[in-house]
Amino acid sequence: MLADEIVELAGIPAPTFSEDGRLAWLERRLAGAPGWRHRDGVGSLIWSWGEGRPRVLLLAHVDTVFAKETPLRFRRESGFLVGPGIGDNAAAVVVVLHVVGELLARGPLAAGAVAFTVCEEGLGNLRGARAACEGLRPEAAIALEGHGLEKVIVEAVGSVRVRVHVTGPGGHSWADRSRPSAIHALLALGAELTARSTPETPVNVGLVSGGRSVNAIAAEAELLVEMRALDEAPLDDFASLLEELSVPLPLAVSAEIAGRRPAGRTPRDAPLLAAVRAVRQELGLPDVLGDGSTDANAALALGIPALTLGVAYGSGMHSDEERIDTPSLELGRQQLDAVLRRVLA
Repeated sequence: MLADEIVELAGIPAPTFSEDGRLAWLERRLAGAPGWRHRDGVGSLIWSWGEGRPRVLLLAHVDTVFAKETPLRFRRESGFLVGPGIGDNAAAVVVVLHVVGELLARGPLAAGAVAFTVCEEGLGNLRGARAACEGLRPEAAIALEGHGLEKVIVEAVGSVRVRVHVTGPGGHSWADRSRPSAIHALLALGAELTARSTPETPVNVGLVSGGRSVNAIAAEAELLVEMRALDEAPLDDFASLLEELSVPLPLAVSAEIAGRRPAGRTPRDAPLLAAVRAVRQELGLPDVLGDGSTDANAALALGIPALTLGVAYGSGMHSDEERIDTPSLELGRQQLDAVLRRVLA
């Protein structure tokens, strides 16, 4: 049943900023379930129970990196579910539905909530998670991802995304050959920015656009560049470079922050982490702590102890050939069930 519902949900397009189809599916799926449900101010679906401040907030994002027109086709192959978004994050959403629903059916729990969040991917900038954490102010938070059962993410990778735009007069590639090209200048800026990349603070130019024709000097060009880091200081330094960018006249350059994800760390003495490690030991899962960029970043930025759990083993995240190991979903379900029984008892 888990696998069937994962395929059903993954088949609903949900690019960042256009998640309503999946949220409507969730509302239908939760009709009659214990607790209360509502859409918050940014559009996330909140499912809560109990009285007072949530002891734990579960964060499961519903958006994907795939455009609305992407063919959403899935297959079962040698114990795997395969297809775009099957793990990230359809698997996590469905596992949360099942685990929390089963726990509430068994009897009362301490106050808690699930936020099915919007805008986790790309330039969504964790808008859903930020709003849920700010609004609910839970004692602790767990972000759920379809991949990553082999580790617990406790190091939140932060990022700063910058949009750089160059403009100029343009012209004919022969008749106006003395004029500078916006694309040429942009490529030089991209090289300047990526030269600052290190293994600890990688810089990546992810998108480049501009120009009109192969025989026209570009009058306009733009790129999106990102730095990632485990600490805020290098991200702040990279953002400050915006004021230093320059191009030769008559070209002009402008730059703006397109997105920012905070870095952070789960306190190693956090009771939540202790509960997770104890459960993983019972289940025979490895005691491996890792890093990643998830909805948990938003909680950590507010001083809320948070970590990220995967619900399955998998590979190929953000690709058309993404896959999750179907049998491992039961292990992921058991992990979440046991953790929640510890923290919500």
